[in-house]
Amino acid sequence: MTRMSLQSITKGKIERPFRIVLMGQEGVGKSTFASRAPAPVFLGSEQGTHHLDVHRFPQPETWEDVLDAVRVLTEEEHEFKTFVLDSLDWAEPLCWDYVARQAGKKHIEEISYGKGYVAAVDQWRFLLSQLDRLSERSGMHIILIAHSQIRTFKNPIGEDYDRYQLALHEKSAAVIRQWADALLFARHDVVIKADGDHKVRALDTGARVIETQHAGGWDAKNRYDLPERLPLDWHEFERHARAGLSGQADKLIEQIRVEIDSLDDANASKARAALERAGRDIGKLESLLSWCRERINKNGGEQ
Repeated sequence: MTRMSLQSITKGKIERPFRIVLMGQEGVGKSTFASRAPAPVFLGSEQGTHHLDVHRFPQPETWEDVLDAVRVLTEEEHEFKTFVLDSLDWAEPLCWDYVARQAGKKHIEEISYGKGYVAAVDQWRFLLSQLDRLSERSGMHIILIAHSQIRTFKNPIGEDYDRYQLALHEKSAAVIRQWADALLFARHDVVIKADGDHKVRALDTGARVIETQHAGGWDAKNRYDLPERLPLDWHEFERHARAGLSGQADKLIEQIRVEIDSLDDANASKARAALERAGRDIGKLESLLSWCRERINKNGGEQ
């Protein structure tokens, strides 16, 4: 029996689930932020969420446990809408232990020439691919929580400087950063003031905020067209992210329509059909825009 039938046709906007990495210092409120996402289920150290009334898996003891939890959510029926791994740096030793066991070693450092950390990156890539599969099949948001640490940034065009980055091995951190649609830095809001003796004091305002864009003091990014700073609150994040995605979709659709006017008839017809199918899915619209431009550049080079 074919899956493609008139009865299988659906209508309406398709909103892509969020893929978030939230990093910050101990106790700033990262787990609380994630607990207010839609119907969350947590995986990680029970100590990290003991103060929250949330659903949680048993604390994983191995990397296989981490992967198995993701598999269960992907393959079995449930009502959860958000998966939270709390935290990445807590899970990293489980990944390292798995890599060492696979190589017949007791510790990842025993694997020569740094190959153990390369193998760990492959494991993170596999986990991220399984999270994408979970998100695609169930529509679940993914929130990966991590602690931050101060590292020196090697600046190729000037003086090196310190900034907050993911508290992970740098090779693994790079892969996770690239995967995320938003890397957010959670921090206490601090105001710097100078007193009459020319001394500088840092005053905590009591507010907790998330930085959404890269700056000298921290690593951050987002694809949701967020304001530079938001309260550390899920509902504020979601409201601004939805608005940003809607604006991005409008811009991409307009750009695609402009490019379609420069295509030949056959490719223009394909592009219009693809645009209709894409709806407001940002990923599909970006791919379609690239496809249109590739066809235009190719035809221009053949003239």
